[in-house]
Amino acid sequence: MGEQPIFSTRAHVFQIDPNTKKNWVPTSKHAVTVSYFYDSTRNVYRIISLDGSKAIINSTITPNMTFTKTSHKFGQWADSRANTVYGLGFSSEAHLSKFAEKFAEFKEAARLAKEKSQEKMELTSSPSQRKPIRSASKESATGDLQSPVTPESINGTDERVTPDAAFNTESRAELNAVPFPHSSTSITKHWEAELAALKGNNAKLTAALLESTANVKQWKQQLAAYQDEAERLHKRVTELECVSGQTAGIKTQKTELNQTIEELEAELKAKEEELEKLKEEVENANLLQTQKDSLAQKLQETQVRNAQLETRLSDVEERLESSRQEGESFRKSLRSLLELLDGKIFELTELRDSLARLLEDGSS
Repeated sequence: MGEQPIFSTRAHVFQIDPNTKKNWVPTSKHAVTVSYFYDSTRNVYRIISLDGSKAIINSTITPNMTFTKTSHKFGQWADSRANTVYGLGFSSEAHLSKFAEKFAEFKEAARLAKEKSQEKMELTSSPSQRKPIRSASKESATGDLQSPVTPESINGTDERVTPDAAFNTESRAELNAVPFPHSSTSITKHWEAELAALKGNNAKLTAALLESTANVKQWKQQLAAYQDEAERLHKRVTELECVSGQTAGIKTQKTELNQTIEELEAELKAKEEELEKLKEEVENANLLQTQKDSLAQKLQETQVRNAQLETRLSDVEERLESSRQEGESFRKSLRSLLELLDGKIFELTELRDSLARLLEDGSS
């Protein structure tokens, strides 16, 4: 039967930097197929991954190997024969767990196969020359070496978090519903409070618009990359259909490629829907900006009217002060006149008394 694939998945492939032994170096631009192969003639399990025609993983599983999960979507193992450490970034934790289970399963199968091979060698050897057989393929101490570096920025897929742009329209409606007070000072305070609220909301809206614009540009680039990937996969499917031989492997790859195309088309549709939502949000933002400009104009008109009222009030106060001063002057004049009248009345009284005495004297 030869070597046959027994399990396949898709992941981003990395290798440890041979110089620093700390940083991860990507060996594939996109997620590629990573498969477990079993060679029945040699009773050997291997992990193989191809990027086009280039083999980026060719690792034989031995009993001393260990697959370690370094995050919820990333795992790694050391291959002492290849003198490197391989890393895989998966699209989900479930895919990582499935790959780890298969690794442990095939590692145990490799161990059992090794023990059976040793038993056969012991049976074929003579009793006098029978000695404990040591494994010729024993892993070095670096076989279980685990890299301390975990690529936190790599999760196996191009995942994006769409930030939500929040804007409180209820506070704006409440402000519009507040009746305008009659006092000019109250009107000014009211519009100043509304302007402050509008400035705060405008800052939030500006930040949301900037974030939305950045996300739109990023999603456009991602959509273009998805389209290029889909086109490449379509061409790959066409090429695979024209290739003869290895029918089972080709059919498996074709099915995976078709599934990937469907996933990319679904993601493309989702991104288009998100773009439509962002367009609606931008339109709403423009409407809110128009309302803000209208309220700012009303505030300016109110301030002008308030200035006019203050001018009129100043004129009235001046006139009132002038009238008060005139009244005070009139009261002073009236007081002087009363004093003068009192003096005259006193003189007239004395004159009357004198005349009365003269009349009494004449009659007597």
